Amino acid sequence: MPTKTKETTTKKKASAKKEETPKKAVKKTEAVVEKEEAIAKEVVVEKEPAVKVEEIVLESTELSNGPVIIDGEEITIEPTDKNAKYFSGVGRRKSASARALLFTRGAKEFMVNGKDYKEYFQTFDLQQKATGSLNKMKSLERFRVMVKVSGGGLTGQAEAIRLAIARALMDFSIDYRKRLKKAGFLTRDSRVKERKKPGLKGARRAPQFSKR
Repeated sequence: MPTKTKETTTKKKASAKKEETPKKAVKKTEAVVEKEEAIAKEVVVEKEPAVKVEEIVLESTELSNGPVIIDGEEITIEPTDKNAKYFSGVGRRKSASARALLFTRGAKEFMVNGKDYKEYFQTFDLQQKATGSLNKMKSLERFRVMVKVSGGGLTGQAEAIRLAIARALMDFSIDYRKRLKKAGFLTRDSRVKERKKPGLKGARRAPQFSKR
């Protein structure tokens, strides 16, 4: 019997010693800490996907589909084809012909034959004619506009650009048709100066009769 009590007391002492002895905290040097932080940063960088600078710019300059108030009505700008890279339209006036491309991504600029539209059209009146369709829909700063125009004079080219952009906007969203049609920007102006006739001063002006 006394032997059993000794064994139990020894077991209790051994268990008490195990509980009393805590684990020693390992002190890390500054060099070890810096190495671990560097390894952790490398792991995080490897996990993050590589994003190109061009993609970041495109994401920040995407078309904002916020509501716009036009003629007292609120319109949300949403393209009919969200997968389209651009929307195009062709316009003509007199002997001028223009093709306009509207991009929903990229820098918001208005280029005509490789130049800024304000540099191409020097006068304010021609600038207002060229941007008439965009100003009507309050979308001048919402698109990247690239226009190629040829033939005719500056007035004919400006009006041809206005028609081309109006058709491209209608291709972008059919909801624009009503307001552009009401403003007269979708109508092809077929008026051309009549040619001079032989024996007349102009197209129809006859020379003044002289009795003597």
